[in-house]
Amino acid sequence: MKKFILCISVIFNLTAFSQNSSDDQYLIRTTLFEQTQAWNQHNLDKFMEGYWKHDSLVFIGSSGLTYGYQKVLNNYKTSYSSPEKMGQLKFTIKQLTPLGKEYYLVIGQWDILRAEGNLSGHFSLTWKKIDGKWKIIADHSS
Repeated sequence: MKKFILCISVIFNLTAFSQNSSDDQYLIRTTLFEQTQAWNQHNLDKFMEGYWKHDSLVFIGSSGLTYGYQKVLNNYKTSYSSPEKMGQLKFTIKQLTPLGKEYYLVIGQWDILRAEGNLSGHFSLTWKKIDGKWKIIADHSS
């Protein structure tokens, strides 16, 4: 009987984790979709709402490490200072991996279509559930 109860308990917990995982993946995908829409409307402030608004946010790019929400936002505003430079963004998610209950790793590809030349690369995003919302705490884009 103890084995039966243990088995039922394990199945229940796995089902609950699977449901939570599906919900979390949906919320992360929704945030990425909203970021794409904001970018394509040339609104970097709204685009950054997917990021952790904290000095410990880290962005890793071709220029090295950048720490802090405001510095990351400023870099975006410098690099993409006009609608022409921003173009139209598209994300392709390659992998969504839970790293426990509070963390996710998202790997994908980004493409920017624009008249002055298209850009593309890959990214890995570390997400953390903060105050019930999923936020990017580390972005490695190349």
